[in-house]
Amino acid sequence: MKRNYLIVLLIFLIFFVISFLTNILGPLIPDIIEGFKLSHLALAAFLPFSFFAAYGVMSIPSGILVDKYSAKTIMTAAFILALIGSFLFASVPRFSVAMISLFLIGVGMAMLQVAINPLLRAAGGEEHFAFNSVMAQLVFGLASFLSPQVYKYLVQNLRNFTGDGNIIIRFLASVVPQHLPWVSLYWVFVAVTLAMVIILIIVRLPKIELKEDERVGTLQLTKSLFQEKQVVLYFIGIFAYVGTEQGFANWMSKYLVVYHGYDPLLVGADAVSSFWGLLTAGCVLGLILLKFFDSRKILIWFTSASILSLTLALFGTAKMALYGLPAAGFFLSVMWSIIFSLALNSVEKHHGSFSGILCTGIVGGAFVPLIIGGLGDLFGLKIGMMFLYVTLGYIMSIGFWAKPIISNKTINLKKDG
Repeated sequence: MKRNYLIVLLIFLIFFVISFLTNILGPLIPDIIEGFKLSHLALAAFLPFSFFAAYGVMSIPSGILVDKYSAKTIMTAAFILALIGSFLFASVPRFSVAMISLFLIGVGMAMLQVAINPLLRAAGGEEHFAFNSVMAQLVFGLASFLSPQVYKYLVQNLRNFTGDGNIIIRFLASVVPQHLPWVSLYWVFVAVTLAMVIILIIVRLPKIELKEDERVGTLQLTKSLFQEKQVVLYFIGIFAYVGTEQGFANWMSKYLVVYHGYDPLLVGADAVSSFWGLLTAGCVLGLILLKFFDSRKILIWFTSASILSLTLALFGTAKMALYGLPAAGFFLSVMWSIIFSLALNSVEKHHGSFSGILCTGIVGGAFVPLIIGGLGDLFGLKIGMMFLYVTLGYIMSIGFWAKPIISNKTINLKKDG
């Protein structure tokens, strides 16, 4: 089909919104624990669990729905679910309601993740899909960098509200409990998701014609793929990566509070913001390195660096923790794309169904932070964070045992002429 730049920009906007809603939980964890008087770290971890569990539930069914209905229908429904979830918690800010709310938002985000990639390929042109995918990841990272700053701005203005401020701050002060100023973010989510619903209703989207190999296929096919060893191994790889990413992002601020006494609003939010900013910057370096080195070697190098960064943060000084935890984001940056590409390049067919299985592995973002919180309750958060050595160790192992049918093309600098 003819390239449609407006649709490509719309997809980038959707990536921005997905990231804005998804990666804000990290800075909120200390506030959630204090605001709801949670006595156990694992209870706080149930919130990201509720969100990412939705990916485990909806990734494969979403692929089937995209195949059956239009992308516009699926994406509009996804944002309506996110709107309902956001409004539910914004208007009834209770811990039990938060879990239901985050599950609904998570279902919506899972539906969007599955729908927008085929649409990006169709609207942007197949030959430009790789470039547009990287641009989408950069936009995704930018939103993850900005959302903690929005949280910081809102809480600083609402925590000691005296009646001054712009119209947005005055409105939020009238609807948000004074002891829970961070709930204001969910009113922002309400506005953002409502705007996206309206935009999607107005905009005309092209019909996606999936190639046969891009279709998710039947549940029976998915089940048969899960019986193959390498499918399971790569599923665990995605599970480990997303779990690692969210383990860092969700517990970083709380760790800096507990062990080094840093303020979660002034320092913790900035640390999480830096984590996502560095993850985005690392993507750029990763793109360059992939032109010169085998992706498996890069995966080993970057994972080794992330393990070193984690070690310095856990066993070094306060400054080492303050810089080491965000720095891990830089080294995590290449892992998702390399694991995903190694996986798809290791099978000859059924790439659509395999992609659905891999996206289901995003559920790792539910379990790993929960495990860290549980271990933190039993042995202390430092021991809990050490579980990341397990997930990082598995990711590194992929660089040794992966045997893709097609390896990433590299430039041979030694080649004559």
